[in-house]
Amino acid sequence: MKLKYILVLLIVTGLMSCKKFLDLTPNSQMSSNDFYNNQNDFERALLGAYANIRGLYSGSAIQYAADLRTDNAEINWSSPSIDEMQLEQNALTSSNGIVNSIWNTCLKTISKCNTILNRIESVNFTEADKNRIIGETKFLRALSFFYMVQLFGEVPVTFEEFNSPEEIMKADLSRKPVDEVYKVIIDDLTSAESLLPAALNTDKTRASMGTVKTLLGKVYLTRGNNDGAAAKLKEVIDLGQYKLHNDYESLFSPGNNNLDESIFEIQFVKGKSLGNNYSALFTPAITSMALFPGNAQGSGRITPTLDLFNAYEAGDKRKTASVSDSVPLINGTKSYARYALKFVDWEAVSTSDGGVTFTVLRYADVLLMYAEALNNLGKTAEALAEINRVRQRAGLPDLTGLDRSATALALEKERRVEFLFEGQRWFDLLRTGRLREVVNAYYQGRGLSFKIEPFETLFPVPLAEIQLNSALTQNEGY
Repeated sequence: MKLKYILVLLIVTGLMSCKKFLDLTPNSQMSSNDFYNNQNDFERALLGAYANIRGLYSGSAIQYAADLRTDNAEINWSSPSIDEMQLEQNALTSSNGIVNSIWNTCLKTISKCNTILNRIESVNFTEADKNRIIGETKFLRALSFFYMVQLFGEVPVTFEEFNSPEEIMKADLSRKPVDEVYKVIIDDLTSAESLLPAALNTDKTRASMGTVKTLLGKVYLTRGNNDGAAAKLKEVIDLGQYKLHNDYESLFSPGNNNLDESIFEIQFVKGKSLGNNYSALFTPAITSMALFPGNAQGSGRITPTLDLFNAYEAGDKRKTASVSDSVPLINGTKSYARYALKFVDWEAVSTSDGGVTFTVLRYADVLLMYAEALNNLGKTAEALAEINRVRQRAGLPDLTGLDRSATALALEKERRVEFLFEGQRWFDLLRTGRLREVVNAYYQGRGLSFKIEPFETLFPVPLAEIQLNSALTQNEGY
């Protein structure tokens, strides 16, 4: 199995942090026995785990998985890759490179976390610092497993640290039942919650107690535990550490680091090979456009659909902050083409090296998830009050008098426009059981022959993994 060879490589290289990320790699190669000897070693290893999961966002894998596959986005350029076309058309094969990248990024993050957790208890440093490192590590492991179980269903689960290729090859890395995976996720988050300090971590690239509670609330909601979700999300609200940022547009613009609404974020630095490619993927593939310095071109790989454009209510301030269909050209005229504005770095010299921070978890999500849990529990009036808090920032009137079913649909629409291109749409529709109905209706409305079959609500397990590990099975239908 490829994971086993990844683990072998990690052993050989000492599981050290990526040198390109904050330059944290030790000056010389060393074995894992020479590393992990003091607190500083574990701090650096933890930053390496954060750097690894960053790969899900720097190349837009999450937006490919959760936006391009839905009614939110489409490809608008002439030469998409086969991988991209498969995602847009929901016609995935087990050889899809983006699917393979998500699988391996998550598993590599999990393996880094396992090594930290298996080594840290034997090293002597302050209990408070040790607990913080353990808590952050368990959050990262839980987040990785959460992505995997939602996308692939049954996945390998291991807590082992491997010290030789022989140990890796003997390990049980077969897929485990979904319930078992979720137990690991909930156990990790519950433990992390008890270990992290209650004080807000002002560096939102690092997990704090509020980060863990937010993800745990999302996991409970995904599992249908509405009581648990409502209670946990209310705890986040009651912390008083987060609030809706007054200016929606600034949440996704240059300089958006560590804002009051952010709960967990991935920061990028342009010009140092530490940027993201949102500015390329979300903007048009027009050679004569004048959007960027030097009139750089976008690629149009993930662009808003007309259906998404029409989903905004009249007067919704989020629309002008999120999307546009007017492209200024070098000759002073304008051309019609839909593109996204969120997370685009308009000062980027290279559109594949943007510096705008991506927010993985933010407070508006807490409020709308809390509303969803309340509505599922029959507390619709309370749910509407939470939805209206988000709508008020958008300049929209309050929703009133809706029944439970109408409120669920209002929530679905609200989340769609609030979290456009934040990697939420697929997971939202999957959680509510509306994925196939909504996306297939979108395809039909456009006269397209694409269709999500029941088995296609899960990714295929990468073929390369199955070829290397006979214990791995494929998801039905692939």
